This record gives sequence, structure tokens and C-alpha cells, in this order.
Amino acid sequence: MLDTSRRLVVAGASLAGLRAAEAARRAGFRRPITLLGAENQLPYDRPPLSKAYLDGAPDGVPDLAFRTRTALVEELGIDLRLGCAATALDADERVVHTTGGDVPFDALVVATGATARTLDGASGLPGVHTLRTVHDDRAVRAALDAGARTVVVGAGFIGSEVASATRKRGLPITILEAAEVPLERAVGVEMGIACAALHERNGTELRCGVTVESVRHNGSELVVDLDGGESLSADLVVVGIGATPATGWLANSALTDENGVVCDENLWIGAPGVYAAGDVARWHNPLFGEHMRLEHGQEGQALGVSIALWPHIRSGVREFRAPATSSIKCSRA
Repeated sequence: MLDTSRRLVVAGASLAGLRAAEAARRAGFRRPITLLGAENQLPYDRPPLSKAYLDGAPDGVPDLAFRTRTALVEELGIDLRLGCAATALDADERVVHTTGGDVPFDALVVATGATARTLDGASGLPGVHTLRTVHDDRAVRAALDAGARTVVVGAGFIGSEVASATRKRGLPITILEAAEVPLERAVGVEMGIACAALHERNGTELRCGVTVESVRHNGSELVVDLDGGESLSADLVVVGIGATPATGWLANSALTDENGVVCDENLWIGAPGVYAAGDVARWHNPLFGEHMRLEHGQEGQALGVSIALWPHIRSGVREFRAPATSSIKCSRA
């Protein structure tokens, strides 16, 4: 039987959050673990959202869940609360306030990930979507299946993958990019120019050096207004301009938020028993002597494991600490 006197709470059913819970169990932690997920979805793999899942292959879309509910609840013994978003943290009282009520903890892993950036004034506008969640993906895929004329804001990886899915359907698409070269910050100028040429060869209209002023409805269609006075008509607008750490719920918690929750090399936030993992964490990498926030799946997994793998089981969760040596010291990509 579990010892209910100590509880580990993981806020965020992300890859990092899941790995933290899994690693705690592997390390021999037998006390309660509660995993809070804002979405009504089992923890799932996000990269395929803009790839095979968006393509809508004839053999059906892939199953994105990392584990079944049975595996999480019965095999790992996790108290799984989906559709239960963290709304505030009281670090002094050791309570996470959620949409489903207050959840006390002895140790907490903040793993709420990141949220997609939106255009001012366009958030919630029908036909305008980001691509960060299964819900987003279903809406975009349905619009493409209906033959939508598409405008993508941002020529990064998300924008490029939406363009690929659109052109596979033979549909028109325009990508709007503020920079003069797409993906310049990610892959450099030369590779960015090569990516632009690839778009052109595949029939995508790529327009660089343009800024979106607004997105609005005109009757049944969307209108994208550009800084030069030109306007584009569309049925679907996908915004792919990056993501920001999901730290809004921590606003009144006294934790330091500098484009991510600031942590030490052990991912400790500074409040007793509270750690961060994955896209939300801005951790101190002792190898480079600076704070970093890295956005990719393997980073989330490694950070989650490095938090949960070595708790001081014999002393209870209140001494739950990662070792001084991080499992991802050499990662900086």
C-alpha cells in the first residue's frame, strides 16, 4: 500500500512531466504521484502533429499517446487528472490550485511546457489557428480536407510542415515571413535560401520581409492585412511564430520567470521541493556557465529524467533532489 503521507505532484502531462513520473517509479518511489494535464488527452508526442498527423494519411492518423491509461493508472499507479489545468502555485503552503480543485504536494515538478505565440487581435478568431495541440491539429486538418486557401504566418518548421501538408493536397498556400530569409536563425542563411528554393519548387508562395498588421473577417473569408497596404484572402490562417513558456499560472508565486522558470543546475526553482522540467525550465548549464531554455522533445525527456531519477527515497519527498551531475550537460542544440 502507498504511503500517503508524502506526495509528488507533476504539473503538466508533457513529455518531461511523464518522464519525471516514470523515473520516480523506476527509482523505487512508491508514494503517491499525481499527474495534472490541462488537455483531455493522455500524454502524447507533439512533433507528429505537423507531420504524419496533419497529412491525414490514407491508413489513418497515428496514435500519439506515449502510454495507455491502463499503463499509467494501473501499472505505474499514477493519479491521472486530465482536463485539470494548474492555475496558481502557493509554494509556502505547498498547494497547486487547479481547475479541478486544490492539490497539495510535498514535491512538485513544474512541467507545463510552452504555448504557441499568437497574433495580436487574432487569438480566438474563427479560422485562425496555431499548431501546438491535438485540438489545433484537428481543426487545421479539417480545414485542409475541405480545400481551404491557406495563409501561414511564419516560415519556420511549423510553417514549412503546414505548407508540405497543404501542397500534398494540391491546395494553394502562401507563407508570410518577417525575416528576409526563412529559418535563418535556425539553420543559417545558406540553408535558409535552400529551403526557400524548395518551397518554390513545390508550389508554395513564400513572401519574405513582410509583416502582418492584422487578421480580420470579411463575410465568410479571412483577410490578412500586410504592412505595405496589401491584403490577402484566405479560408485558413495558421500562425507559426514560435512558442513561449507556459508560466502564466506562476505569476503570483514569487518564482523567477525570465523566458522560462529560472532553475539551478539541478533544476531546483528556489522554493522548497519545487523543480521545473522541459520547455518551461530555464536551467543553469554548468558546462557553458549560462542559463538555457531548450525546446525539443529529447530535452524535455532528459530534463524530466534528471529531476526524478535520484530522489532521496529513504528520507521522503521533502528531500527530493536531483544529483549534482545533470544527464544533459553536453546538450546545447
